[in-house]
Amino acid sequence: MLTLLIWIFLLVFCWPLATMALLLYPVFWLLLLPFRIVGIAVDGVLELLRALVMLPARLLGGR
Repeated sequence: MLTLLIWIFLLVFCWPLATMALLLYPVFWLLLLPFRIVGIAVDGVLELLRALVMLPARLLGGR
């Protein structure tokens, strides 16, 4: 929602910049997509490591 409000603000005060932002947004999204995928993978690995470290405590009845 904040992105939309910023874009509308740009459209009112500087429409060429708003148009350029609207056209370049998909390009930036595609460029950042691999970093999101890597972030999801790293998060999964860290959750797996956390589960392995906490496994003995869970087996002994801890929370």
